[in-house]
Order: sequence, then structure tokens, then C-alpha cells
Amino acid sequence: MPDVRLASPQGKWILLTTVLGSSMALLDSTVVNVALPRIGRDLDADLAALQWTVNAYMVTLAGLILLGGALGDRFGRRKVFVVGVLWFATASLLCGIAPNAGVLIAARALQGVGGALLTPGSLALIQASFHPDDRGRAVGLWSGFGGIGAAVGPFLGGWLVDGPGWRWVFLINVPLAVVCAPIAVRHVPESDSGAQATGRFDVLGAVLGALALALVTYALIEAGGGSPVVAVAAVAGLAAAVAFVAVEKHREHPMMPLDIFASRQFTAVNVVTLCVYAAFGGFFFLAALQLQVAVGWSALAAGTALLPTTAMMLLLSARSGELGERIGPRIPLTVGPLLCAAGMLLMTRVGPGASYLTDVLPALLVLGLGMVTLVAPLTATVLAAVDTARAGLASGINNAAARAAGLVAVAALPLLVGMGPEAYREPAAFDDAFRRAMVLCAGVLVAGSALAFATVRRPAPGCRRPECRTHGSVAVPPLEAETETGPEVGRKGGVPRETPPPPGPRTPGT
Repeated sequence: MPDVRLASPQGKWILLTTVLGSSMALLDSTVVNVALPRIGRDLDADLAALQWTVNAYMVTLAGLILLGGALGDRFGRRKVFVVGVLWFATASLLCGIAPNAGVLIAARALQGVGGALLTPGSLALIQASFHPDDRGRAVGLWSGFGGIGAAVGPFLGGWLVDGPGWRWVFLINVPLAVVCAPIAVRHVPESDSGAQATGRFDVLGAVLGALALALVTYALIEAGGGSPVVAVAAVAGLAAAVAFVAVEKHREHPMMPLDIFASRQFTAVNVVTLCVYAAFGGFFFLAALQLQVAVGWSALAAGTALLPTTAMMLLLSARSGELGERIGPRIPLTVGPLLCAAGMLLMTRVGPGASYLTDVLPALLVLGLGMVTLVAPLTATVLAAVDTARAGLASGINNAAARAAGLVAVAALPLLVGMGPEAYREPAAFDDAFRRAMVLCAGVLVAGSALAFATVRRPAPGCRRPECRTHGSVAVPPLEAETETGPEVGRKGGVPRETPPPPGPRTPGT
């Protein structure tokens, strides 16, 4: 049993290490969008290149994040975490010195690989290191400090873009890694799943999943050009998706066991996740551009303007989770997307000459309230829909689904609303397309709300509850790690009592 106490010097070092590591990935998810207009101008890149700057990272991260968790279980969570931190920092350095858009996009894809290695490991290290009596408080501090990092991200990104330059949006990860990696090696105990982690890694499944996402994304981004290559990529992407399903169905140790979708509640909530995070991904990609391109604000002003949504998530997500536990998830998952849809419709008022206090802030407050309402109950419903022994896997799948939805939205929205390659250089055209995009995102959210109302039911008593009560990321739901189970794990320290998992082989990556 892990026995590190939070108040001990080692406990504080572990917490610092995991916060630094997770903050690298959280910062990246919030600062890059603010830098896109300046990146486009400096590298003479069109809108498709800006889409790829976001999506190259998301393709590899979403496709490989489940495999990253399995690697940590097998070879040691600290070891894989450190490799991920160093990989992420090296790729960030390549992004920061990229001479053109092609190199930047390739480096972003490499950065996503590093993110897939370090993201699952940060919370898993807390789970594996701290004494059960301190684990709940450690998770709370980790998620709280990580949320602060996510909240600071847009402001920091804008300050860097307007100050030392957009390249520092990526280069800032290097000193964080220089601090994080040595502390992890010196102070964080190694942990793995020992004899439980058996079977081969599902590398083929991971590659097919990432390939399907990459090809479909390419087809959507390049569809406006009318090239026959686009049709070939679309067909190949669908074929890779079919092959992925076939591989996962027949492998002994699949990365994503398909039988987990036998739970209708789990399947329905993941479809709701796709709707919600597709809208969020499209919104935060386009909103940062709209505030700079059409409204004419600086990167710092645009980044600061987006702070309310993240701040509300950070301050109110724990209370939202408590409310969801009392009244059940159906109402929050129905009302939350509707509030978000209303916020996005209010954003259609944001254009040239917009006022922050009367136009932008009301829309963001309504959007933030909707996000607060739905995110914690969404995670709770995902965990409650499966056996406790598979809660970590369920959370990983839900997190990957949200990332995949976001990257597809970033690829598809400009196509659907008629944004041309030079749209971000033409304020009037971009403004018109942005308004159409907000209406489309609102429609997707309404569809998610209707699905939640029709399918979501109150979880059974005694099911797994989320440990990450505080959440600050607007890009993805919180990623829950596996929890030690057994009669000795009770309500102390905020860790819920759980029944031991049934005997049998453990699926890698869960």
C-alpha cells in the first residue's frame, strides 16, 4: 500500500512534480489559440495551416492517450511520465524555433505524443504514491493548482504573444520541464501494476485510431480545394476507423474494449460528450480569432477576455458536482448544454466595435455557467455507468472522445460556414462566418441536451464518484485515474468506499 503522507517533504515534492507536468499540457490547450493570428502572419500561413497547428497536437494526443496510460502501468508510471515531460519539452522547443508552418505542424504532432505519455501519469502518480487517508486531499490540490494553470493560460498566452512573441507560447514549456523532470527522478517513487499488467500492448489499435483521426481531419480541412486526394483521404480514414473497430473487437487485450459500450448509459453519455466538446472545441478555436480579427483587440486583450469561463469552472465545478449528486445528472446534463447554446448565440453580437462589458462578458458568463453545470455531472455519469474496476478506462475513453470531437470541429466548422483560406485576414468575411459558426455550435449543443434528457438516468447507489472535484480545463473533461480498491479505502480524505473488483485479467490502460 502507498504510504507517502501529504505533509511530508516527499509528499510536497510529488505534488509539485505532478502539478508542473499536468500544467504543461493544460497551458498548451489554452494558450495556443490566442497565438494563432500572429503565427499566421509571421509564417505566412493560411487558415488550413492554423487548423493543423491545433489539430496535429490533438490527433496524436487523442489517438495515443489510452496507450500512454498502459505504458505507465507496465513500465513504471514515473518513468513514462518523465519520458513524456522531456518529449513534450523537446517538441515544444521545435515548435518555438520552427521556420515555417510545415515544421510547426510536425512538431505539434510530436508534442501530442509527449502529452499522451505525461497526461495520464500525473494523476496516476498521486493515486499510486499517497496514503489513502491523504489521497483525496492530494487529488484536490493537484486539480485545483492545475485549474489555476488553465485559468492563467489565455492571459499568459496573450501576454507572451504581445510581448516576447508567439514562439514563447511553446518555449515556456522548456524551463517547466527542466524543473519537473529532475524532481520526479529524485523524489517520486516508481510504481506500476506489477503482475496485473499482462498481455501485449495494442499498438496496432492506437496507430489505426490516430490514423483514422488524421485522415478524416485532413479530408475536412482540405475539402474546399476540390482535390481528388481529399476523397481518397476520406475513404482511407473511414477504412482505418472500420479496421480499428475490427482490431479492438478481436484482440485479447484491446486498448479500447468494445464491450464497455454494452452499457447504454455509457454509450449515450459519450455521444453527449461528442456533441458538447465539439461545440466547445469549435468555439474556443474561433472565438480567439474573432476577438482579434473582427473586433480588433490585441492578443492580450483577447486572452484576458476569455478568462471568465475558465475561472467559473475552477471556482464552481466542485459545487456543481455536489448538486449533481443530490439531484442526479439528468437535469444538469439537459440544462447545461442549453445554457452553453444560449451563450454561443449571445456571441453572435460580438463583432466590430463590440463592448466587453455589454457584449462579450454576458455571453461568456452564460457559457461558463453552462459549462459549470454540465462538466462534473458528465464525468460522474461516465464513471457510474461501468464497473468500478473499469472506471479508469471509462474516463480515458471519455477524455479521448472529447479531444476527438474538438479536433473534428476545428477541422469541419470553417468548411461548414464557408471560411476561405484567407478568411482570418478579412475581418468582415470572418465576422459573418463566425456568426454562422456560433449558430451551428448552439444547434449541436441543443442536440446533446435532447439526447441527455432522453437517455441519462440516476446512477445506482454506491457507484464510483469522481475524485477530481475541481476542474479548470475548458477543452476536455477531467481524466480520472484508477483507484486502489478494498475495504480499507473509505470516505477518509474524500476517497469513496468501493467494492473490490472481481477477479480476472486486467485490461492494459485501465
